Amino acid sequence: MDKAYDLVIRGGTLVDGSGGAPVDADVGVRDGRIAAVGRIAGAGAEEIDAAGLLVTPGFVDIHTHYDGQATWDSRMQPSSWHGVTTVVMGNCGVGFAPCKAEDHDRLIRLMEGVEDIPFPVLSQGLPWTWESYPDYLDALSQRRFDVDIGSQLPHAALRVFVMGERGANREPATPADIHAMAAIARRAVDAGALGFSTSRTLNHRTSDGQPTPTLTAGEDELTGIAMGLAAAGKGTLQFVSDFADAEAEFAMLRRLVEKSGRPLSFSLVQSPRQPEGYRFLLERLSQASAAGLPMRAQVAGRPVGILFGFELTLNPFSHHPAYRGIKDLPLEGRVARLRDPAFRARLLAEQSEADRGFAGAQPRNWDKMFLMGDEPDYEQTPDQTVAALAERRGVDPAEVALDHMLRQGGRGMLYLPFLNYADGSLDPAYEMLTHPDAVPGLSDGGAHVGMICDGSFPTSNLTHWTRDRTRGPKLPLERMVRAQTRDTAEAVGLYDRGLVAPGYRADLNVIDYGRLKLLSPQVAHDLPAGGRRLIQRAEGYVATIVAGQVTYRGGEPTDALPGRLLRGAQGAPAALAAE
Repeated sequence: MDKAYDLVIRGGTLVDGSGGAPVDADVGVRDGRIAAVGRIAGAGAEEIDAAGLLVTPGFVDIHTHYDGQATWDSRMQPSSWHGVTTVVMGNCGVGFAPCKAEDHDRLIRLMEGVEDIPFPVLSQGLPWTWESYPDYLDALSQRRFDVDIGSQLPHAALRVFVMGERGANREPATPADIHAMAAIARRAVDAGALGFSTSRTLNHRTSDGQPTPTLTAGEDELTGIAMGLAAAGKGTLQFVSDFADAEAEFAMLRRLVEKSGRPLSFSLVQSPRQPEGYRFLLERLSQASAAGLPMRAQVAGRPVGILFGFELTLNPFSHHPAYRGIKDLPLEGRVARLRDPAFRARLLAEQSEADRGFAGAQPRNWDKMFLMGDEPDYEQTPDQTVAALAERRGVDPAEVALDHMLRQGGRGMLYLPFLNYADGSLDPAYEMLTHPDAVPGLSDGGAHVGMICDGSFPTSNLTHWTRDRTRGPKLPLERMVRAQTRDTAEAVGLYDRGLVAPGYRADLNVIDYGRLKLLSPQVAHDLPAGGRRLIQRAEGYVATIVAGQVTYRGGEPTDALPGRLLRGAQGAPAALAAE
């Protein structure tokens, strides 16, 4: 006898993504959609007992960089370990389409520099079975994933495709160049791109130190591309900028939205160089929103933090002569040398020979650096810095760092909150998260594989902000769930998900909320060419469901790969479209 439902989740506490208070309810799923919510009498072909557990929509992460990984891997980990059921990639203006054959290495070097993905990983992993952006989407459409994937047209690839060397060298675009880029942008969103992304930050450089091709693109170029989306009547705009002249830069973004009518989001964090700058941008965002302009800030719920360790891109001794002499040894061999008293004494007596800049200053920024523990704490107090610990122990901070990194066979890590922590607390993040025109983002899942591990943002948002925070106000559970489900989905035009209601996508999480926690970051060597990457897992996800199929049980993947490439914006279920 046929069952009434493919899946029934029974007896859970439902936080449905609407922002409403939790309720006790069953959820019935049929044909990949929510079929019923409430007390369900009919049986499911599969049933999950959710008594005492939390049921939420699947999380929608709109700021990832799985552009390469999606071409060789079916699992968008680490994101899918953290309840994420939809990812959006192609952010920050970097990606791999459109691309002519002669520019393959150029785009790889850009991604290597901007997103810290090694050249051999990309050169061996990318199949390059495309040239145009629609070709790239067609290649992805043949693949199967553990999440749904949306993609954006990256400005750097587009600029180099149209302008060649001139584009890479940041020369001004001619009217003909702009016309060509606008036409390609229109075809891209017609083919299924969710939008267009660009970068205007000096932090984004190629692996040989050159600024990203889009850094100084003129307003005429950006307007032309935005008008290409306007001509198609679809697509969003995504920006990352240094906001060095915040007044002028935001005014330009506002003009782009006014002229094109397309929704725009921009990355917003607290910079240590301008600790109050985010407040100015929030104020301007409020003004734009009051004027009816569809603009949002993408914000981070914890610091953007750099990790240092002997398995990672950098550590505090990377540029010491003694360490350079052993850096090519296997980890076990390096650890043996580092534990030798004579070698240790020589290492600690040396000075770093790094050039000034990030590699020279930040890996030894003891006053701002913390130990990454077995249970990560992303809002540690000033008395827990490496410098403070060293002072209490009466030793040099370098010794504290060295001893910690030698833990667990040389796998210990140090944590430097780089953005969102200028004041030594997450109060600025709270201010940004609670702004009505802000949505959680910036996880960079799939990128920064040797220095940053922020694909776990969705889990830390849930645990830290709704349950564990002790240093300031928290957020209601229902508010945070809505923020990273319905709000993020709607920010990129995905109106068919992010809400547990009849007709919506059956993308769901069943969570042991009391047991939910992040595990410490680790290094895995599972990329093409044996490349290494930072990963971070969690405990407490009982089940993650994509399109009605269980993709993870107890944090472990099943054989189900129901995720697909998303072709453009998705409308709300017909019965609810008028609401």
